[in-house]
Amino acid sequence: MKKKQSKKKILNKKKKILSEKTAFANLEKSSKKVISPKRSTSGIPKYVADRMARRIFFTAGIPTVMGMSVFVVSYIIVTRNIAEIPPSSTIAISALFFLLGLGGLSFGILSASWDKEPGSFFGIENIPMNIQRAKAAFRPATQNFEDKS
Repeated sequence: MKKKQSKKKILNKKKKILSEKTAFANLEKSSKKVISPKRSTSGIPKYVADRMARRIFFTAGIPTVMGMSVFVVSYIIVTRNIAEIPPSSTIAISALFFLLGLGGLSFGILSASWDKEPGSFFGIENIPMNIQRAKAAFRPATQNFEDKS
């Protein structure tokens, strides 16, 4: 036969369960009060990001759209019996435009001036300086500190 538990033991179990619930509730309340650290302002300034976006739109967007339109134009030429175009040349021309767009993406990012006033039209003079900035961003912080001093 089973022994009956005393009322005292049953109350103690309820108190333990209740105290665990309140402990976790208090823990959740206290964890919401964690203060987030201040954000650093070492990101790309908005005027530079806008300048990069404009350059990327022209140097990468236009070749990418042309790479997609090669398929459409090739389809129209072949279906209307204007000319016989082999599929391999369609793919090669499209790939050329996509590679040109990839190069334009890199050029658009690297040629943007970080000064308040915009640089030259092409921005070729900014490329070496921006490459150095990109290299410095991937180095460990201690190495960047040693290079400056």
